[in-house]
Amino acid sequence: MISQPSPQQWDAFAAAQSTAHILQTSAWGELKSRFGWNADRVAVTRDDHMVAGALVLFRALPLRLGTLAYIPKGPLLDFADDDTTGELLTGLDRLLKRHRSILLKIEPDGLDDPAFARRLAALGFRPSPQTIQPPRTITLDITHGDDEILAAMHPKTRYNIRLGPKKEVVVREAQPGDLPAFNALMQTTGARDGFYVHSAEYYEAAYQLFVPTGQARLLVATYQEQIIAGIFVFALGHRAWYFYGASGEAERQRMPNYALQWAGIQWAKSLGCNEYDLWGVPDEDETTLETQYLERHDDLWGVYRFKRGFGGKLIRFAGAFDRVYDPLLYKAYELYLKSRGRTE
Repeated sequence: MISQPSPQQWDAFAAAQSTAHILQTSAWGELKSRFGWNADRVAVTRDDHMVAGALVLFRALPLRLGTLAYIPKGPLLDFADDDTTGELLTGLDRLLKRHRSILLKIEPDGLDDPAFARRLAALGFRPSPQTIQPPRTITLDITHGDDEILAAMHPKTRYNIRLGPKKEVVVREAQPGDLPAFNALMQTTGARDGFYVHSAEYYEAAYQLFVPTGQARLLVATYQEQIIAGIFVFALGHRAWYFYGASGEAERQRMPNYALQWAGIQWAKSLGCNEYDLWGVPDEDETTLETQYLERHDDLWGVYRFKRGFGGKLIRFAGAFDRVYDPLLYKAYELYLKSRGRTE
């Protein structure tokens, strides 16, 4: 049976899944709903228990083309279960029809696998010309003791982690009054490194929605009581994700970002997480990354130089796939993406 669970029902189900992801929580839907999206939920229920489902985000497309439906890091579903998969897709089709969606974009949390891509193709999905979440990342195994985690890192990274306290860097949990300083650092970081940053209101909303529930922590690094860097880390189930990081121009020689990441790892371990996701590196194979990272400075190459030092495992997710409901309008959507340079 198809149902539309309440936020509380959905979160209890989502958190219990082995593939639990913070982007599939009702709080994430609420966050995005404050900034141009609408959120809805659909689930397959059997014997009063949810067995599959998805948090779906909807956004109006330009030129009144309809809406884009998007499932970030989902759906929460065993795609090998034909009956449940078919039932959920039927429920999604009905939901999307009500929202006048011309396509459904999914970015599953599964790893890149040709067999999985063929399975999605058989279900009516095609590789998408647009990804929203970074397809490739580095994950750290944090189930070991601190010494073993540090031993897996590059020696320079270990050195920089230990340098912060020696250079009078203090890492602490941020308070609401620290948000303006964090936002100012985010704006500086975006301008310096050339990537998109959200508004101050966005980070404030993320703080309000996730920090009080224990699903996120904003950490700041200070020197002589002045905030010089900060990171936003999220956690759900056995995983934690480093989403947002900021640093100013002052006191960079004190390496506050390394001390912050180590504090983020410690927080994740305290929650029982066994994986720390550094969230986003260039979508290139490891050989290309390792041969070019010293000379490339565009896109995510700068953050790769930083993140690679923590060791970990380079992984690639399945990527984005589209299920098309209106081929003609989908073609217009593709042309729009090309005009905006958003086809990669």
